[in-house]
Amino acid sequence: MKTKLFLFALLVSSCLFAQRTPETIESKKLGTRTFTVVTPASYATSPEKSYPTLLILDGEYLLDPFEGILKYGAYWDDLPEMIIIAVNQNNGETRFADSEFDEAGFPSGTGANFFEFIGQELYPYVDKTYRTIPFRMIAGHDTTAGFLNFYLYKDNPIFNAYISLAPEMAPEMEKRVAERLAKMTKPVFYYQATGEGDLKEINEKAAELDANIKAIPNATFKYQNDAFKGASHYSLVAKAIPNAIYFIFDGYQPISMVEFQDKILKLDAGYTDYLVAKYDELEKRFGFKMKPRLSDFKAIEAAIMKNKAYNELLTLSDYANKHYPKTTLGTYHEALYYEKTGNYKRAIKTYQRAFTQEPIREITKDFMLNRAEALKGKPDKPTEEAPAEVPAETPTEEPTEKKE
Repeated sequence: MKTKLFLFALLVSSCLFAQRTPETIESKKLGTRTFTVVTPASYATSPEKSYPTLLILDGEYLLDPFEGILKYGAYWDDLPEMIIIAVNQNNGETRFADSEFDEAGFPSGTGANFFEFIGQELYPYVDKTYRTIPFRMIAGHDTTAGFLNFYLYKDNPIFNAYISLAPEMAPEMEKRVAERLAKMTKPVFYYQATGEGDLKEINEKAAELDANIKAIPNATFKYQNDAFKGASHYSLVAKAIPNAIYFIFDGYQPISMVEFQDKILKLDAGYTDYLVAKYDELEKRFGFKMKPRLSDFKAIEAAIMKNKAYNELLTLSDYANKHYPKTTLGTYHEALYYEKTGNYKRAIKTYQRAFTQEPIREITKDFMLNRAEALKGKPDKPTEEAPAEVPAETPTEEPTEKKE
């Protein structure tokens, strides 16, 4: 019995954490290559869900810091979960052979083979074996950071986001990358980082690329460059990784108190439209559908109540019913609209509908029925009469920084 309980506990705990899987692939171009695939914590328990991917070059030493930041961000719902593919390149001179280029500054020899291996062999295998979506990122350090820029030379690059840490660039790369970015039609994110204490040649080339990118008029891509004071060739990696990931997924985070105070509350109208636009933009940018967070519904509700824009409770109700059907969420917003506009009889009937619905967070059946009971006997108000203030017991509140 103890053995069975132990095995059950082990199985359950294994589903709560990211899983590392060592993989081997026989490449027609490179022979045997090894890599590690890290699936997120929800992978085993959410078979309907697919994930963006992050390809990490120099996987032996870059995997741990990237995985740590991604796990931390996902825990707080600040970053999406994703599948990590960490390519092993640090056995002997492999990373240099993989990054080989000719005098003209283009992949050649084993570098050309590795370039094709990523797109023609590795990714087809990963996409077939794991549940992925087309949003792809790539990251590398020094030699491999320079190499990843070659993918931008293609008219339709296979990656959407690039994380270049202290890049050692091929000839003309500081010009060609900017030229290619200027011609991009698909959404692209480009991040570059250097350290003050790094080699002069690395920093000079990176600074020239930075200047060339910033000179591009009407840029259609997202770009960030960080030059860390006092950082070495190696310490800049630890500083840059969180900046890079949060730069790429800026806007993914739940509505914060700052966003609530500085943007949402200052709107004259369109509070629900703000919420709809936020999640539409996330789908457009990253290619995955997200169910709007309950905390974001509460933030929009709080803005509506504070600004007495009660009519918007109906549009918020429609949006809630679309994403949380059969729950009390949309019914609550609809009933709250009737209550705040003085139509108490209809508010009572709407609150009572919760009896046949699924509770969601603090909006339980008892809560809804108690709201209905509290309104009984109150005569409907004339339409021109000012609506009442929000009772203290409602779940309306401003956003917090706590995890749901």
